[in-house]
Amino acid sequence: MLTTANFLQYTQWSGIATLVFAALAFLAFILKWGIRFRLVGATGFMLVLTSGLFALSIVPVGRTVIPGAVRYTLVYDNGSTQAVIATSPKISPTQLEATLRQAASNLYSYGRLGTRADNQLTVRARTVIHPEPGISIPLYLGEVKRSLVSRENSAIEVKIYTDKFAQLPKPAV
Repeated sequence: MLTTANFLQYTQWSGIATLVFAALAFLAFILKWGIRFRLVGATGFMLVLTSGLFALSIVPVGRTVIPGAVRYTLVYDNGSTQAVIATSPKISPTQLEATLRQAASNLYSYGRLGTRADNQLTVRARTVIHPEPGISIPLYLGEVKRSLVSRENSAIEVKIYTDKFAQLPKPAV
């Protein structure tokens, strides 16, 4: 996986190439070459490419990995303060807590819109159980709340609904 250090190195090389294209475009205008306008376009493209690579070198691209977390699927996200993830019905409470913490970290973004009344990101975890053939019931197992103001805010509040775990199907022995 590419890291921010890789993108920084690519930014440097792209910056050098941009300067070369700019020098060629300048030289083409002085000497009235026929490709001078194409070189201006190539220089503009290289500027955009270099800017994009620079942005990728600043922002971390990777996801948070918390030990004990299991795979989850994002099933709802309003882009603001609420999200819902789906987990397996075979999850344990300790795995659910780690998974909720990982989801809260991965779903945090500076672009999420909070209000003064609600500046918390709430991620709820659910699974689907089948009590009878043909009947599916969503079962919410827990939730996590974290601040939308700061990524480094350690005030993450995790709630596990232990009474809901009794409704999960028992593994066959």
